[in-house]
This record gives sequence, structure tokens and C-alpha cells, in this order.
Amino acid sequence: MYKIEHNNADKVEAVTFSELDMDESEIEKLLRCNIKMLCGDEETMLIVGQQFMIDKKNICDLIAVDKNGSIVLIEIKRDPKDINARNEPFEFQAVRYAASFATIKDVNEFVEKVYVSYIEKYPDEFKSDERNRLELGTKKLKDFLKKNSSSNSFNKKQVIIITASDFDERTLSSVAWLNSNGVDISCIKLMPYKINDDIFINTQRILPLLEYDDFYTKISDKTPRIKKRKPSIEGTQPLRVKEMLQEGIIKPGDEIVAKDDNDQRGILLENGNVEVKGKVKSINNWLKEYYGWSSINSYHFAFHSEKNKTLDELRTDFLDNKYENL
Repeated sequence: MYKIEHNNADKVEAVTFSELDMDESEIEKLLRCNIKMLCGDEETMLIVGQQFMIDKKNICDLIAVDKNGSIVLIEIKRDPKDINARNEPFEFQAVRYAASFATIKDVNEFVEKVYVSYIEKYPDEFKSDERNRLELGTKKLKDFLKKNSSSNSFNKKQVIIITASDFDERTLSSVAWLNSNGVDISCIKLMPYKINDDIFINTQRILPLLEYDDFYTKISDKTPRIKKRKPSIEGTQPLRVKEMLQEGIIKPGDEIVAKDDNDQRGILLENGNVEVKGKVKSINNWLKEYYGWSSINSYHFAFHSEKNKTLDELRTDFLDNKYENL
């Protein structure tokens, strides 16, 4: 990272969480409230558990359900020295946790065993009483799965995310081997930087690696000139709301509604926010608050009234047309 001032670029070195006097519980709290740091703005994830006791000796840091209906186990370590100090390898502990969740058969069992205790821990966020926690948790999780078209794929797969400020070679080697043998496990670095009194955290996915083919530009066999390949939407950087406004895909004054609920309406503003019932909010925050989820792919759940498509469908159509004309 570089700090730019008066055309001078001064390199800012990363520090460790221990140097910032941040313990694992503080990192855990940060991620719980800002899960997009791990999954990105384009992903949708519902946090359903924190400090969940697997057995008498083992506790999972965070548990979530992703847009595919997979149970996600998130394990947190501050720095490499904390990983090395463990008796059991960090990554294999997470695999054992994932294996224990593979036995859960349905939503009701999962809510009763996991989600209810999380709701009890944060009553102000859920505004529930003791009588309806199970009912509320079941409804929220089933609504989440239904909205993401993953009701029939709940817990068909378990996903593991391990995170630290850096990883030792032993951990990376083990995770790479697990990846190659079909285990969905990721290493994500959270690299903290301190500039004056401000703390910045850069996130970087280390594993699994992208395939080299994702970066190659192919040469057409049909023409003598080099033709740009039409990239898949998954392989390109998606357009943000501000870019969609600049491209004329959407415009200020357009009405945006929450997917499948026409009563939740907002008016798009020039800066990419929406005005909902007299309050200005980002589309992401508005939809997260409405659905009650920890993280949301707002482009998938923001629906353009006039064009009768989601923002994701509109930007996909735009990119399709753009690259067809190249």
C-alpha cells in the first residue's frame, strides 16, 4: 500500500493485529458486522452463529449460510504466530467442524441447534422473545433460501473460510491439497495498515487460486485479426451502480423495488443511493435492513420497476450487447 501526497508515493508497511492490540474476539466482531470483507459486495450471506460450541473442547468462530444454501464455517486467527502455536493444524480443525455440520438434515434441525442461540445472543437485532426464537429463525432462514432459489440445496455442501493477517507455508500447502481433493476451503488474508490514527484493512484471497485460463485472451480462428474475446460475466468486474448511471443503463428518478415485494420502493438518486420513505440510504444497506440479512447481493434483489428486471440482469444485458459489437 502507498500513501500519495503531493505526487510522492510513500510505501506503507502492513502491521500485525497483535501490534494493533487487537485480539481474535475483536476481529470476529468486525467480521460479524461486516461479512462483506470476506465474501465481497457481490455475495449474499446470512450470519447464523458465533462462538458456537461443536463439543466440549471446540468452538467455531462464525457460522453462515451462503446464497447456494451451503453452511459456511469461518475460522479466525490473528497472525501466523497464533496459527503456529496451535497443537492441531488450523485448517484441519475447520475440516472437522465442517464434517460435524454435514450430518444436519434440514432447516428446522439447523435452526434449533445453531441459529436460535445466535438470536438469543443479539435480542436487540432480532427483537424476539423466548417463545418465538425458533419460529423467527426458521422463517428468516427459509426466506433467505427462497429468495436465493436455494431451498432445495440447503446443506448439500459445507464451505470453509479461514482468515488471518498471513499464513505459514504449512497451512497453505495443506489447504491447496484439500482444494485439489474437492474440499471447498479458502484462505483470506486480512492485512492491517495504520496511517496516523486510522486503521485500514486490505483483504486478499490467497487460495483457491484462479485458473490461468481466466486471464488469457484467445485469438479467433475465423479472422486474420485479433478479436477480443467476449468474457463471461463471472470473469469480468461487474458494473457498480454509479457506473450503470454513467452508462445510461439506469437513470436518476428510476423506481427501484425489493425483489418480490412491490411495497418496498425507492427512488434512485444521482449519487447511486435511493430515497426510501423520505430517508436516503445506499441500495445495499436498504435491502440488508429490509431482508434482515448480514450480507446481500443487492444487484440481484434490487428490481427496476419500469424495465421489469433486476439491476444484475440489466448490467448483464448491457455487457452482452457491448461485447457482441466488438
